[in-house]
This record gives sequence, C-alpha cells and structure tokens, in this order.
Amino acid sequence: MELRLYDTLSREKRTFVPLDPARVRMYVCGPTVYDFAHIGNARPVIVFDVLFRLLRHVYGDDHVTYVRNITDVDDKINARAAERKITIRDLTEQTYAEFKADVAALGCLPPTVEPRATEHVAEMRTIIERLIASGHAYVAEDHVLFSVPSMPGYGALSKRPLDEMIAGARVDVAPYKRDAMDFVLWKPSKPGEPGWPSPAGIAVEGRPGWHIECSAMSWKHLGETFDIHGGGIDLVFPHHENEIAQSCCAFDTSVMANTWMHNGFLQVEGEKMSKSLGNFVTIREVLKDWPGDVARLAMLSTHYRQPINWTLKGLEEAHKALASFFDAASADADPRPAPAVLEALADDLNTPMALAAMHGLKNAAGRKALAGTLAFFGFRPAELTAWEAAHAPAPPIPAEQIEAKVAARIAARKDKNWAESDRIRDELLALGIVLKDSKDGTTWSVAR
Repeated sequence: MELRLYDTLSREKRTFVPLDPARVRMYVCGPTVYDFAHIGNARPVIVFDVLFRLLRHVYGDDHVTYVRNITDVDDKINARAAERKITIRDLTEQTYAEFKADVAALGCLPPTVEPRATEHVAEMRTIIERLIASGHAYVAEDHVLFSVPSMPGYGALSKRPLDEMIAGARVDVAPYKRDAMDFVLWKPSKPGEPGWPSPAGIAVEGRPGWHIECSAMSWKHLGETFDIHGGGIDLVFPHHENEIAQSCCAFDTSVMANTWMHNGFLQVEGEKMSKSLGNFVTIREVLKDWPGDVARLAMLSTHYRQPINWTLKGLEEAHKALASFFDAASADADPRPAPAVLEALADDLNTPMALAAMHGLKNAAGRKALAGTLAFFGFRPAELTAWEAAHAPAPPIPAEQIEAKVAARIAARKDKNWAESDRIRDELLALGIVLKDSKDGTTWSVAR
C-alpha cells in the first residue's frame, strides 16, 4: 500500500518511503507538564496516534518507533510549582500522570518511548558543545546562543518573511545577542530553579532552552535523521525551525526529518480558545461529560491539516455516529480494517473520507469489516455502552415490569402472534421505551 503524506517543508504531498522499513521512526512534540492538557493539546495526540496505528499496520507492530517527549523543565513549570508551593518534580510527576490518563481515555496507544527532558541533559550539552566548536553557537554572559546567520537555509520550514521572523525572535530581547534572531540553547539558572553543570566551561549551573530539548531526545532515540516529525501548526516557528537548525548544524546533515507533519489550529464554538473568553476547555473537562471515544471521533471528523471548530453539536453528532457504528458492527469481527478505509488514510490521513467509508459498511455485507475497522481506530464499544447506561434517563415504570413485557413479547413472537408482539412494542414505545431486536436477543432503552 502506497502511503502519501503532506510535508510542511516541501509544501507537497509525497509518497512516504522510510529510511529503513524495518525501523520506521516518528517523533512528535509532547506536553509541557505543568497543568491539565487542554483540548487543543489532544489534537496532535489523536492525529499521530492514528498515524502510528497506520504505520504499524503497514510495516508491522515491531518495526515502528514512536517517540513523544515530555517537557519537564520550563519557565511555566517553575512558576506553577512556586505558586502551588510544591517541588518541581512533584508537579511534573502529578501532571504527567494526569496527561497519561487523559490520553488513554481518548483511546490513544502509548508511544514506544516517552523521554523526559530532564533525563537527556547530557545529550543537550553534547549538541551544544558541537555547535560551539563548529561556529554555529557562542557564549555570552553565561548563556549559549545559536547563531542564526551561520545557517544559510534557516527559515525554510516556516517560509516566513525576515521581518516576521525577527519579530518572533524578539520575544527574547537581550543585549548580549549578536543578531536579533539568535536563540537560547542554554541559560543560567536563577535561585530556586533546577540547574545542571553548564557546557562550554560556564562556571554557573544552568538549564536548557526549550528547542534544544527535542533535538537531543530525537537524536538519542531515533538518530541524527529520521522519518517523520510531527506537532501542531503553532510549533512550525520558532520551535521546529530551531530544531532543524540545531540538529542539522550539529550533525552536519541536510535534513533532520524526511517528512514534517503539522495539524491545524483548534477553535471552541467558533472562537479562539482562551481563559479570558471563558472557553478554555481541558481534556479532563470534556471527559467528565463525554466518553473519550466520542471526543476522538469528533476530532477525526475534520482533516488533520484543516482548522477544527470544537462544538457541542460536533460532539452530539459524533455520539450518534459512533452509536450507529457499534449498532451495525458484527460481533464476529474481521481483524483487518476495511480496504476503503485504509485507502483513505493512506491519502494523507484523510479521516473524513475514512469515516464516510465506514458509514458505507453499516449494511449486512460490511458488518465484519466495520467491527475490525472500529478496533483499528481504537474505538471501544464497552466504553460507549457504559457511558450511555450511566447517562440514560430513568425508566417511567420499574425495570422489572419492562422486562416482563419484553418477555411476553418474545413469547408472542415465538408463537407468531405478531399482533400481540406489535401491541406490546407500541405500548412500551408510548412510555418512551425503545426495543431493539437482534440475533442476540431483544434489548430496551429509554428514549432521550
């Protein structure tokens, strides 16, 4: 099966050819663990989980390495730990555990490796020393900075005009910079902040800049060059642009990753998500009201490269669609996903087309393939059933009376007394009780 993926660097959809089919390698930027992850953070987690599943299907479970890092050293972490009067380690451990629980509830597989930034400081120092030795970085006032003008190809990923890049770089205005676009690789630690022995003979302890962390972790676990690097569109500049600069200059390579993939922005009810607007929604808050599989389906209903509008209506539609899929799926599942679904996913993860193909499998001929496809996507029928049972309206009459009427209807059907069977069904329907007949028997539910 030919897999075609859109590459942000070349701005084109290209046939995916791994460097080594026996070891397909993907790196995705993970969370900064200082608070509950918001629903926008869930988008790359779900998108690249689907890609991980697809790659495993094509190349084999044991031939795909998926690395998603944990940023556990950061200004936001330091500030939040001080605010809560707990240690940085306690904060990051607690938040990391919450994140893992949330994304597992969204049906996501754990990555092959989840490296922590604080466990890769040695690799960061090694890269920094290489950059200094090759003239791509310099020391100034106990900082180490990357010299952007030393890399002629800088800016190829974002393709931003120079003035825009300078504006972005000047978020960190500092007199010791040789060029406005230079960015920090290492900085001295302030009192109370975590610190490590600094590179380049700097006497004071320090800590890494954000960008160097991902270069170090991807190098450690995937090598100098690997197949796919993913993340949200907001990371293209400056984070991914700077990763490319560091890695390519440190290892003297022309590329860091062969394919760069980025998911689009997320809005909530048509507006940018922000705490000031009161529409900031965490994954944990969504999971209080909806099963993770419904949230997952709602997220996949929009193509990953397009902006997504996260709405209550979208969640309601996803719930109806998922329920209809499970109702139609056969218990005797085909373990393989349907060919039409795979064909859609092979076209740059076209999940809307894949879902359309799944709707086409709800007939008798497609029920086995639909069940296998749902499992491939990570959807779990037991979770939806449990959620619906917990949220079902109370029956208007005692459950034992309903069961007695259902038993009487089954007896009438067995005796081919169709008039009595229909009468009982209509009587229950008038009370808001819906019956569903299948080869496994008759079940009832309260209409919403």
